[in-house]
Amino acid sequence: MKTLAFASAALLAATAIPAHAQEVSDDIVKIGILNDQSGVYADFGGVWSFEAAKMAVEDFGGEVLGAPVEVITADHQNKPDVAANIARQWYDTEQVDSIMELTTSSVALAVQGISMEKEKIDIVTGAATTELTGEQCSPYGFHWAYDTHSLAVGTGGALVEQGGDTWFFLTADYAFGYSLEEQTSEFVESRGGEVLGSVRHPLSTTDFSSFLLQAQSSGAKVIGLANAGLDTSNAIKQAAEFGIVAGGQRLAALLFTLAEVHGLGLEAAQGLTLTEGYYWDRNDESREFARRFFERTDRMPNMIHAGTYSAVLQYLKAIEEAGTDATQAVAEKLHEMPVNDFFAENGKVGANGRMIKDMYLLEVKSPDESEEPWDYFNVLATIPGDEAYINPAESGCPLVTQ
Repeated sequence: MKTLAFASAALLAATAIPAHAQEVSDDIVKIGILNDQSGVYADFGGVWSFEAAKMAVEDFGGEVLGAPVEVITADHQNKPDVAANIARQWYDTEQVDSIMELTTSSVALAVQGISMEKEKIDIVTGAATTELTGEQCSPYGFHWAYDTHSLAVGTGGALVEQGGDTWFFLTADYAFGYSLEEQTSEFVESRGGEVLGSVRHPLSTTDFSSFLLQAQSSGAKVIGLANAGLDTSNAIKQAAEFGIVAGGQRLAALLFTLAEVHGLGLEAAQGLTLTEGYYWDRNDESREFARRFFERTDRMPNMIHAGTYSAVLQYLKAIEEAGTDATQAVAEKLHEMPVNDFFAENGKVGANGRMIKDMYLLEVKSPDESEEPWDYFNVLATIPGDEAYINPAESGCPLVTQ
């Protein structure tokens, strides 16, 4: 698998490693960004997460403990076997110290298992399943940007409160979809709502007609789209063709980000309620990062891109604080250190590896409300991190002692 390597001009020009880099294995810190760059989640994370990772390295100064930092990337094609092969190659022959992003839950679970076997750190920003910090947690695994529970609390909770008390799910047929449907169902039912049924669809399907007809005939007030990326966008477009929203049913895009709203357009997306861990126009700090990101990518970042920047930066801070890039020492620092940047204010990492931070309930603006390009959301509410995420002691992670 071909990989793309990054190094600043200063790093490329370096001819010798300083003596005080002896705390760093192989005299270099190498980070791998592994995600979908050509499929259904290419805009969701894709090469843009790679750019965010490079920005973090540049902002940190291009080196840590006197050793250069390098970022490489590859496309896992949403295939766990492909991802596993890349991860093993990176760890065994390319001296990669940490793998991050990992869009697609099945991929993230596979790579986290390999990382635990190899005693390497992985930080997931692109996948959602709570299994990563639940039964399949790892002492070296961290979950950074969001998860299915936080999405369920945000979007699911908002719609139940607005009267959406009967649900039918269109669910992507893999670990992420199952987890998102399960978490949202539990939350809907805990608030007095009812789940009338569900149907599973293949990843990257282009024809949602039979699935949407089943959802329409269920009579549910809310059709929960337990999918992401182009799957969600295509489902929304085809739902409009069937007149589902015009007929009185609501669509709940349970994982929908700024990138997908941009691709779909405000005309089609207006009125959708969604949950993200970051919005570029929320405050001065989020805007400052977003504008720098836009200068190099010609797009505004979503929570995956911003979360990847935050994860890389915190990883480098942890190495610096530990005085070494040794996995155990760095993992301990990642658990101990608070996370304070434009992405996470007073974030904290639980014993199960879950980074706990506030989430934001957002509503897509109408075309008339939008005042400039990428001005897409109204911020409806802030969901405190301790409400958005499962208490680590109740996560099912065997590493957590109650």
